[in-house]
Amino acid sequence: MKDMRAWLERTGLGHVALLAVVLMVVFPLALDSFRLNLVGKYLCYAFVAVGLVMLWGWAGVLSLGQGVFFGIGGYAMAMFLKLEASDKASTSIQSTPGIPDFMDWNQLTALPMWWTPFEYLPFALFAVVAAPALLAFIIGFAMFRRRVGDVYFAIITQAVALILTVLIIGQQGYTGGVNGMTDLRTMLGWDIRTDSAKYILYYVCSGLLLLSVVACLWIQKSKLGTLLLAMRDKEDRVRFSGYDVSMFKVFVFCLAAAISGIGGAMFALQVGFMSPSIVGIVPSIEMVIFAAVGGRMSLVCAVYGALLVNFGKTYFSETFPDLWMFCMAGLFIVVTMFFPNGLAGLYASKVKPMLARRAAKSASTPSQGAGPAITKPATTSSKAQEPVAGKPAAEAV
Repeated sequence: MKDMRAWLERTGLGHVALLAVVLMVVFPLALDSFRLNLVGKYLCYAFVAVGLVMLWGWAGVLSLGQGVFFGIGGYAMAMFLKLEASDKASTSIQSTPGIPDFMDWNQLTALPMWWTPFEYLPFALFAVVAAPALLAFIIGFAMFRRRVGDVYFAIITQAVALILTVLIIGQQGYTGGVNGMTDLRTMLGWDIRTDSAKYILYYVCSGLLLLSVVACLWIQKSKLGTLLLAMRDKEDRVRFSGYDVSMFKVFVFCLAAAISGIGGAMFALQVGFMSPSIVGIVPSIEMVIFAAVGGRMSLVCAVYGALLVNFGKTYFSETFPDLWMFCMAGLFIVVTMFFPNGLAGLYASKVKPMLARRAAKSASTPSQGAGPAITKPATTSSKAQEPVAGKPAAEAV
C-alpha cells in the first residue's frame, strides 16, 4: 500500500485520479443537466489552461493569444455542424438551398471550395487539431528562430488574436460575421441539444481533458520535460549544450495550440454556436488567468482554476448583476496578492504540510499505546535520565 501511494505521489497520477472522480462521479450526481452543461463549458476552457501550463509554466513562454487556437478548433467543428444543418431540405426557402444561411444573406450562390472538405467528419476532426497546430508552427517558427520572446512574443500573440477577430467579422459571408455560426443542431443525425446528448458530451469532454492532462504529465516526467524546465530557467546554457531551443519552443507552442483546439471543438458541440467574441483579446487574457489562479506549474490545479474562475463569473453575474465585474476583479487581486502560486501553491504550502502532520500523528499514536508500559529499574543511572539536547526528557528515556 505504501509503495502504491509513493508511486502515485511520484507520478502525479493520484491527483489525476481524484480529479477524475470529481468530474466523472461527483458533478454528474450532484448537478442537474443545466448546471452540468455549464460545467462542461467550463471544462472546455480548462483545455486552454492545461496547454498554458506546458507553454508558460514549463517552457517559460507566455502567450496572450490562446483564444485564437481555441476559436480555430471551435470553428472547424462548427463548420461541419453548420453544413449538416444546411441540407437542401432544411434550407429550401433560401435563394440558394444547400448553403449556410449567412452565405445566402450575403448573396453567395455556391459553397466556397475551402468549405467543401468540412462536409466530412474525419476531416473536421483532423482540422480541429491540425489547423491550430499549423498556425502555431508558422507563428512560432517565425518568432523563435529569430529569438523573439518574453514580452514581445506575448504582444505579438495578442495582435494575432485581434487580427483574427477582425478577419472573422469582416468576412461575414464566409464566417458568419459578428453573429458567428449558430443553430448547430445535429452531428451525423444525432441531436446534440437533448439532455441525454448533453450528458454524453460532458463525459466525452471530461475524458478528453483527463487524457490531455495525462499526456502532458507524461511529457513533464520525461527527458523532454526536464529540458523544458532547463530552457525556462537557463536558456543560454541549454543552447550551449547543443540543443535547438527554438524548436523546443515551437513544439510546446504547437502542443498547447492543439490542446486548445480540442477544447474549442467541444465548446461548439456543447454550447451549439461559435462566434468571434471567443477568439479576441479579452477571452485570451481570461484564459491566462485560469492558469494563474490554478497555478501555472500544475496541470490538475489549472483545471480547478478554470472551474473556479468560471463558477465565480456565473455566481457573481447571477447574484450581483451590477457588481459582478468588480467582484471578479477583487477575486483576481486577492489571488495575486496572497496566493501568487495559485491553488497549487496554496496546497503545497498549507494543505500538504497539514496532511503530513496529521499522518505522522496518527502513525505515532498506535505505537505509543501498543503494549503495556515497561517500568525502568530503580538502579538506572542519573546519566541515562538526563534529557538529550533538543528533546524533552520523556523522549530521551
